[in-house]
Amino acid sequence: MLGDYRIRGRRATEIAADVERAVGSGELAPGQALPPLRDLAAGLGVNPNTVAAAYRLLRDRGVIETAGRRGSRIRPRPAVAPRDQIRVEVPPGVRDLSTGNPDTALLPPLAPALAAAAAALDREPVLYGHPAADPGLLALAAAAFRADGVPEGPLAVASGSLDAVERIFTARLRPGDAVAVEDPGWGSLLDLVPALGLRPVPVAVDDEGPLPDRAARALAAGARALVVTSRAQNPTGAALTAARARDLRAVLARHPDVLLVEDDHGHGIVDQPYRPLAAAPDGRPTVRHWAVVRSAAKAYGPDLRLAVATGDTDTVDRVLGRQRLGAGWVSHLLQRTVAELWRTDAAPAARNAAAYRERRDALLAALAAHGVAAHGAGGLNVWVPVRDEAAAVAGLLQRGWAAAPGARFRLESPPGIRLTVSPLTLHEVPALAADTAAALGRGAASGRPV
Repeated sequence: MLGDYRIRGRRATEIAADVERAVGSGELAPGQALPPLRDLAAGLGVNPNTVAAAYRLLRDRGVIETAGRRGSRIRPRPAVAPRDQIRVEVPPGVRDLSTGNPDTALLPPLAPALAAAAAALDREPVLYGHPAADPGLLALAAAAFRADGVPEGPLAVASGSLDAVERIFTARLRPGDAVAVEDPGWGSLLDLVPALGLRPVPVAVDDEGPLPDRAARALAAGARALVVTSRAQNPTGAALTAARARDLRAVLARHPDVLLVEDDHGHGIVDQPYRPLAAAPDGRPTVRHWAVVRSAAKAYGPDLRLAVATGDTDTVDRVLGRQRLGAGWVSHLLQRTVAELWRTDAAPAARNAAAYRERRDALLAALAAHGVAAHGAGGLNVWVPVRDEAAAVAGLLQRGWAAAPGARFRLESPPGIRLTVSPLTLHEVPALAADTAAALGRGAASGRPV
């Protein structure tokens, strides 16, 4: 079952620590089954309750998963082996299209906004006891949410999208709960779910977003939360259409106690309209507990580490209460900098969206001309289905291009590679398309869902 490895320890914490260390060192591989708790207890000479407690600790830490009578096993991608480590070394001279970063030429200069924010704080320093969120930033965010039809709710400021999602999960979910996630989907989210002791349930996507029947199946099977990327989905570029949003609202309405998290990280770089799921167009709520998260990373720069979230009162109040006991608040220097960038339209959304769309459309058309099916309705990335990810990545690397392997973004979905268009110039597109077709050879794949 475990090969030559022998689990050690007398206390639950010792047993759990030994297993986690072995997973981190590679002595225990993803997918390996653990001994039945009574067998391990007998081998260690401890009470079965001690082993049961150790397994609970490992499950809560996202190291193992349990499947009733089928026993426990190391998670296929345990939290101690994050997906960001699944990457290729980029040799000098190779164009790196694997990062998912925005185009630095489209990011606004920070110096004027930082100077304005710093001057304001010089006049009135933020001290302990001040409100956690900058009123100017909240006013801008509230107006944008309202304009997009997002239900009215309190606001919270977090250190980026992932921080906001983690706080929302912690506020509403417990270890062992199942979370329906897009597949393929955001790799960091797919890591976060098991790291919190939650169970990811894959929901297939196509160019219009999560497939309603797959979402319905996941929620009917007991998933306590659903995460949906409204537009600029990473890695596929999917964006909700009006019809898909309507169908997903109908699914959610049958499960009103499910936590809905809408990730709108593409806000500021896309030209597709936002399609809210937490409420119907007439304002009727679809679920009781919901949150919408918007990040400054793609429009203003990842290092600003700031996101604004809104949601139902109970959920946001829980997030704010827990934040007060931990980090307290996000730096007001950063909050006011983002507010100044937003207020002055320092990174016009129409300009950004047009620039990324031009590159995506050009690449999609060039790939199609070579018979290569690809996806990219919005955002920074193009997703290319393949039969063999390793061969595709290696073939492109030999031709001077670095692509992100799809394994970073997948649970059960078919293989693919992700190409980030933000570093591309239009004159490079024909060569990239030709090299992609050559690298794939017979390894190209097509079909839906992505």
